[in-house]
Formats: sequence, C-alpha cells, structure tokens
Amino acid sequence: MTQAPPSPTTTEDAYRTAGVDIAVGNAFVRAIGPAVARTARPGVVGEIGGFGGLFDLAAAGLHEPLLVAATDGVGTKLLLAEAVGSHRGLGVDLVAMSVNDVAVQGAQPLFFLDYFATGKLEPEVAAAVVEGVADACVDAGCALLGGETAEMPGVYPPGRFDLAGFCVGAVERSRLLPRRERVAIGDAVIAVASSGLHSNGFSLVRRIIDATGADLHAPAPFAAEGTLGAVLLSPTRLYVASALTLADAGAVALAHVTGGGLLENLPRVMPPDTIAVIDLDSYELPPLFAWLANTGRLGRQDLARTFNCGIGLLAIVPENAVGEAVARLAASGETVWRCGQVERGRGPATVRLDGGTTWPRV
Repeated sequence: MTQAPPSPTTTEDAYRTAGVDIAVGNAFVRAIGPAVARTARPGVVGEIGGFGGLFDLAAAGLHEPLLVAATDGVGTKLLLAEAVGSHRGLGVDLVAMSVNDVAVQGAQPLFFLDYFATGKLEPEVAAAVVEGVADACVDAGCALLGGETAEMPGVYPPGRFDLAGFCVGAVERSRLLPRRERVAIGDAVIAVASSGLHSNGFSLVRRIIDATGADLHAPAPFAAEGTLGAVLLSPTRLYVASALTLADAGAVALAHVTGGGLLENLPRVMPPDTIAVIDLDSYELPPLFAWLANTGRLGRQDLARTFNCGIGLLAIVPENAVGEAVARLAASGETVWRCGQVERGRGPATVRLDGGTTWPRV
C-alpha cells in the first residue's frame, strides 16, 4: 500500500517540499540590492521589487529617439564555468552580448534586465553572476533595472542554471546605424581586438576539450599565465564606448562579431553587391585560436565561421575618417587596426578572407 506523503503545515513548507524555497529567494533579492543600486543612471525611476522597472526616456536627453532592443544568453559557456567553478564573468558576458548589439546600431544602452533560471537556487553562485552583471552595466552606462530569478526543479538538474539578458537602448533617428546607402567601394574596414572567445563557439570548444582530454585546471598551453579554463572563460569585451566613438568619428556601419564569426556578421550591415575583403596578414592570429585550430583540426572556414578569431568589433569607415577613428580608439586603450576594405561584388554582401600566413595550415 502506497503511503501518502506527510502534510506540510504551511503553504511555504509545501512549496519548499516541492523544491522551491521562497525565503531563500527573498533573501537573495535583498542581498543583491547593493549591486543593483550601483548601476543607477539618469532616467531610473523607483527601485527593484515592483512588477516592472521604470525608466524616464526624457532623461536620456534625446530629441527624436528610436528605441533599440536586444536579447541574448551566454550559450554553453555555462557548462565550462560550472566545471571550473567560476561564475562572475558570466554576468559580464550576459550584459556584453546585448549591450554590444545595441551599441553597434549607434545607440546608448539605457537599461538591462536579467533572467536566472535554475533547479535549486544556490545564492553564492547567483550572487556572483549578478555582481558580474552589475560590473558590466556600470561599464556600459546602463542601469540594471530588474530581473527574474526562477527556481524550476525538474526542469534543471541540481547545479545547473541558465541565463538570458535583455537590453533597451536609444539613438537619435538621424544617427541610427548602419547607413548602408553610405557604404562605398574603397571604404576601409577597421578591426577592434577581442578579449578571447567571448561567448560563442563553446559547443565546439567543449568537444575539442573532451576529445583531447585537455585539463581545464592546468596551465593554458598557449598562454604565458593562467589556467586553460580561466583563459577560455575570459569575459566578453564591452564595446559600448568604442562603438559610439566610431559612430562619432564617421563610421557608416558597425558589426559585433558574435555567432557566425568573421564571415557572417559584417555582411548583415552591408549593402548588396559589396564584398568586405579582410586581410588576415594585417594582424597575428591570437595563440588561443591557433591552438583551437591545431588541436581541433579546424580549417580556415570553420575557424572563421565559428569564432571571432581575435576581432570582436568591425567598422566600415570612409577613407578620410580612418586616421581619426583609429587614433581615438587607440587613445582609449583599444587595440585597433585597419584590416581590409570594401570592394565591388555581385549579389548578397559577403566577406572574403585574404592572406593568412600566421594562420595554421590544417
């Protein structure tokens, strides 16, 4: 005879028995209050805890604003972070993937919301992620306006969680990018260095690690310092300031190099009948990507279509604006260089890779 489960004494006990602890969740929200507060910027109205975050768009100082929205996650980089036990950088990744997408449209990020879903809330892990979110929001100049922490036992196994982020920005209508009609044959393509893998290609990275038995806790075989896991988990670079600087300096199109790598992102902002020719000899492929190519036996196309290959932001700039654009970014601390030019093509916009003597021959 099946015995009935004991009756909980309160509704809260019943929910805790089912796997969701309301008290822990409430304590977590209180604990992250200071992290949220340090992201405040002009336009924020009220505090977290309501049914929705409030933002006064007039406080952004725009006269004819267009809203720009973006959402993203961090993909299977989550599993690598879990294996290494390092989570704060994931919060930076989460913000960067969305605010960079907003900024390359010429917009300033205004506010960000995060979604943290897990089987059972581990407050220390979740707090580390939110601290990373707050760090990146401060750097990007956007407010952490709110979020959601969801415990879903049965959907996520113990120790697993998922992240999503949402950013809203605004841009003057007259400054919206890209300006495809202004992209001209002979325009320069400018590259801004990445900080590593960012948040793309980790399913392939994990397959390479599994196939080779590489130790995430051992020194990285391609770097002077740091473990393999730490180097692979380097947070995504925030390009908000650099993207807006490029827009001010005359860039007619900007591309955040994410999924699709070097080959598939720049064509999204180019007009038909054009080719962006990228000179791979204009820079040295970072050792991390060379290691992935050699270890995973990846050909050039696979490498360039999966990873950013050391370039996190691309800009199309008229020839007469190249000097100022490069100088301003270099002065701000970015590694930036001219990596190619726009040429005439036929049909849909594409990228062509030329050169590549520093790239592995697989």
